[in-house]
Amino acid sequence: MEKELDVLQRIIKRRRSIFPASFTQEEIPVEAIEAILESANYAPTHKKTEPWRFSVFRKGGKTRLGQELANAYKASTPEESFLQKKYDSFGVKFEQASCVIVLKAQLNPALLPEWEEVAALACAVQNMALTAEALNIGAYWSSPGPVAKMREFLDLQPDEQVYGVFYMGYHNAPAAEAKRTPIEQKVKWIEE
Repeated sequence: MEKELDVLQRIIKRRRSIFPASFTQEEIPVEAIEAILESANYAPTHKKTEPWRFSVFRKGGKTRLGQELANAYKASTPEESFLQKKYDSFGVKFEQASCVIVLKAQLNPALLPEWEEVAALACAVQNMALTAEALNIGAYWSSPGPVAKMREFLDLQPDEQVYGVFYMGYHNAPAAEAKRTPIEQKVKWIEE
């Protein structure tokens, strides 16, 4: 029987950002999305604040989200910097994805600095990415600047901040080996 560590390390090493252009049109079942979100809920959290908050957009909802993001980009970009290609790309990416999850954190400034809550959200998203990989679902965390300007559309509470979107879809991207420098170059052991 295969050891749990072997399975876990294989999934961790196999995980890649899979971009919407590689997504197929196959719909992700709600049960798979729920399993991915359930994994997020087991991320570490200081003082047990569980700051992660998610809005799941599917079908027509993700189309509306893509259009709102494009509109936020246009409204917040000076005319001389506006790129039609970038504006159009928001709609295209959201249509290519089967599901788009807005990543938010409920901040608790009286208890913790913001960075700790963002770190907890990042751990939750890593759990999501690993679970998606285990289910052969491609995923990609993007942080388009205009998403922060969509407070009303996203119905953010006063203590919530948005930290990006998580695109998901079944995909046809070829497997790629991770390019990492050896861990020995990044670790200093102190034993005395």
